[in-house]
Amino acid sequence: MLRYLPFLLVLALWIYAFIDCLNTPESQVRGLPKVVWVIVILLFGEVLLGPIAWLVAGKARYPAQGGGSTPSEWHRNHGANARGTWVAPDDNPEFLRSLKEEPASSQSVKDEALLKDWEADLRRREEQLRRQQRNPRGAAGTEGAEGTTNGPQGKGGPEDTTPPAKD
Repeated sequence: MLRYLPFLLVLALWIYAFIDCLNTPESQVRGLPKVVWVIVILLFGEVLLGPIAWLVAGKARYPAQGGGSTPSEWHRNHGANARGTWVAPDDNPEFLRSLKEEPASSQSVKDEALLKDWEADLRRREEQLRRQQRNPRGAAGTEGAEGTTNGPQGKGGPEDTTPPAKD
């Protein structure tokens, strides 16, 4: 298995350099035109000359932006002390103001109406169950508030509209 490792590393470097060259803007390419760099990477990739040449001389490299070349320098310059203390979203007045300023979308209005309908239906069904539990004999076969059948003949749901059976 280890004998394949050098081949896989060469292939990975080749692919990386090729994709990096394709994604680099023309303004950041140094030395040769971008098309020539792609050809150099493809032709000399097996012997690593093309990808290494691209990584060393082909692309203009800039130091990292943001106030430090190492993570510790960046944290020193951008830590909590440099920009104040962290505030939770529910304590941040700017965030709360932005929530109030957002217009309610039509989808959220529809969702709210649907939720209210479901809650009303749930309250109605719970009330029907309470009535049935208080009066188990009288509840069998009687009409509910919505005209649905409650009892052994029907399921008691809004979709069941069959009339009670007559003896």
